[in-house]
Amino acid sequence: MRAAWYERNGTARDVLEVGDMPLPAPGPGEVRVRLATSGVNPSDVKARRGRPLNAGRVIPHSDGAGEIDAVGPGVDHGRVGQRVWVWNGQWRRPFGTAAEAIVLPDAQAVPLPANVDYAAGACLGIPALTAMHAVNLFETVSGKTLLVTGAGSSVGHYATQIAKARGARVIATASPGRAAHARAAGADFVIDYKAKDVAATVKGLTSGKGVDGLIDMDLYSTTAIISNGALAPHGKIVCYGSSMQGDIPVSFPTLLWNSLTLQVFVVYELLAKERETAIGQLTTMLEKNSLKHAIGERFALRDIVKAHEAVERGDVVGNVVLDIA
Repeated sequence: MRAAWYERNGTARDVLEVGDMPLPAPGPGEVRVRLATSGVNPSDVKARRGRPLNAGRVIPHSDGAGEIDAVGPGVDHGRVGQRVWVWNGQWRRPFGTAAEAIVLPDAQAVPLPANVDYAAGACLGIPALTAMHAVNLFETVSGKTLLVTGAGSSVGHYATQIAKARGARVIATASPGRAAHARAAGADFVIDYKAKDVAATVKGLTSGKGVDGLIDMDLYSTTAIISNGALAPHGKIVCYGSSMQGDIPVSFPTLLWNSLTLQVFVVYELLAKERETAIGQLTTMLEKNSLKHAIGERFALRDIVKAHEAVERGDVVGNVVLDIA
C-alpha cells in the first residue's frame, strides 16, 4: 500500500516520506479500513515536529474515513463493505491514517451515514468529538450564554453549532479573516479579539454579568479574559488546549471568589462512556444533516508535505484533508 511516514522528528520537508509498505492484516477484534481520506490536525503536525516516536516508523494522522474491507477473528463479517470514520488512528500506536489502509480495533471504526461524504468523515475524530464533549461537559446550555474562543477554528466551528442547536446564546471570538466563518456556524456575536478588549465586550453584551460558560481552545491567552471578569459567578470554563506547553498562571482568587469551575480534557483520552455518548450524539446530528462541515483545503497523499505546511501556517479556514484514493 502507499503510505506517508516519518522516522524522526523535524520539519515536514525534512522528515516526511511517501512510498510503499506492506498491506496490514487485521488481528483478533480488529478491522481493516481502506481509507479514502485522512484529516490533518494541528496535533498531527505538533507530533511530527516534537513528540517522541513510539516506533521506528510513524504513519501520521488520527482521523480518516473509508470502507472496511477485511475483519479479524471475533468481528462480525457483516461489517465488510461498511462506510466508516475512524478515531485515534495514530494515538498510542505507530500507524495512522496517512495511508491507503489502516488496521485498528473494531470500535474505532464508526459507521458513517450515507449522506456524509468521506471528506467530512475525516473531520470527526478530533474536531467534532472535541466540540461535542466540550458542550457535553456543561450540565445544560439551553437558555445560557456561552463564550466560544476561536469559533472560526475547526473545533470552535463545530462547538458553536452544537451549542446553538441546544438552545444556547453564543458569543464568539475570531480573527477578522475567520469572523464570517464563526457567524456561519451560528454565533450571535463575534468579537475581534485582536482589536477589542474581549472581557469588556463580553460584559457589555451580558449587562455586566458575564457569560455562563466558556469553551476555550487556548488557556494561555484566555487567563486574562477570565481574570478580567468575563465569566459570571458559578460559571464554568471547559478547555481543550493551550498554545503554551509549560505551566500557565491562573488567578486563583478569581476562581475562588466567583466559584468558577475549570475543567480540561484531551479528546484522545475520553472515558469509554463519554466517547460512546459523544459518538451517538454526533451520529444523530449527521443523520439529520444538522451539522455543517468546512473543508478548507484538500491535498493528494503525495502532497502531504504541503498539507502539513498549510496547517502550520494557520491561514486555512476549515479542515485540511488528504485524499488517499
